[in-house]
Amino acid sequence: MNTYLIVILSILIIHYLLDLVADYLNIRHIKEELPEEFYDYFDNAKYRQSQNYLRETTKFGITVSTVNALVLITLILIGGFNFVDHFARSLRSGPIITGLIFAGTLAFAGILLNLPFSIYDTFVIEEKYGFNKTTPKTFILDMIKSLLLTALIGGAIFAGILWFFDKTGAWAWLYCWIAVTVFQIFMMFISPYVIMPLFNKFVPLEEGDLRTTVEKYAQSQNFTIKGVYKMDGSKRSTKTNAFFTGFGKSRRIVLFDTLIEKHTTQELLSIIAHEMGHYKKKHIPQAIFRSVVISGLMFYLMSLLIGNLKLFAAFKMSHLSIYASLFFFGFLFKPVGTLIAIMENIMSRKHEYEADAYAAATTGTHEPMITGLKKLSVDNMSNLTPHPFKVFLDYTHPPVLQRIATLRKIGSEQRRAGT
Repeated sequence: MNTYLIVILSILIIHYLLDLVADYLNIRHIKEELPEEFYDYFDNAKYRQSQNYLRETTKFGITVSTVNALVLITLILIGGFNFVDHFARSLRSGPIITGLIFAGTLAFAGILLNLPFSIYDTFVIEEKYGFNKTTPKTFILDMIKSLLLTALIGGAIFAGILWFFDKTGAWAWLYCWIAVTVFQIFMMFISPYVIMPLFNKFVPLEEGDLRTTVEKYAQSQNFTIKGVYKMDGSKRSTKTNAFFTGFGKSRRIVLFDTLIEKHTTQELLSIIAHEMGHYKKKHIPQAIFRSVVISGLMFYLMSLLIGNLKLFAAFKMSHLSIYASLFFFGFLFKPVGTLIAIMENIMSRKHEYEADAYAAATTGTHEPMITGLKKLSVDNMSNLTPHPFKVFLDYTHPPVLQRIATLRKIGSEQRRAGT
């Protein structure tokens, strides 16, 4: 049997089993007794509901990943990629257009496969637990907009990569790396003004205590912002969130309208201070730098496998092509990508603690951050006691009880320093 085929199938199966074990352990780790820290925020009925939500979403996620894994493995074994390639070539276009047809056909097939799951998740599970506010019209419009953006932006990037690998020889990986990096940074700047408004409305926060408090705090931290905005998150869900967008003088603070409704001014200030901490601690440029380095490694490794005969034989391909090489490389890169994701998650959790500490130090108190975290956990039905392996594998944020415990230590240090 083809060695590449054995390796690729092993990667897919091991990756699937790894996620399955993490999900199984996470469900088994559910604590029936409400943690004391949340006695004043969760009643027993609400806590049981959050546990049921975790069980149901986890089991649903396992179903989705199982179907996707089975379809993908079947597609590989029966030569499905070769069938798609024959279809793309039958239209008799140039190599770049043929590559776009090949990629677009596979992407569209993936969307169709997962569409029923997306509908069920939104209109059955999220509806059942009181989260869903998405109307069928909004769901359809979101899907159409996402498809168009993927076709335009993703298609342009894919076409550019194909052109570089076809025309620039051995240094194609370097040119692709530079071009994609520049494009990604460009998109970070224009996304708040062009992309995000396609899906949500952003309006300046009205005059009042909250806006005044946030602006004074930003000024005290010498942090330039374009403004404080409210986003209509309630258009799709009752879940709450806040984030920063943009860079330099174009930075915006964005608060979900659902967040504003459920939190006090001091809690919102602590949440904003936390997000500001990521900027002050240089977490954002560090993450961008790591991403750029990783993409360079990816493009270099990809260049080594362009047109590999045995790799194409593993997928039962009749013809060699650059565009199919890019797809097939993704299967081999998956273990590296998983290891990178785990390391990034470890770094992200460390940065969350640092941002929490920054918020407590600069606002002078840790309590609003704690109560804000509690409300966020309750509103979003977060898992209060995730299994350590699930945290290690998937969590970008530390479990909420660990964050609260760390904030309490910071509060004790603040009190000792004040005495």
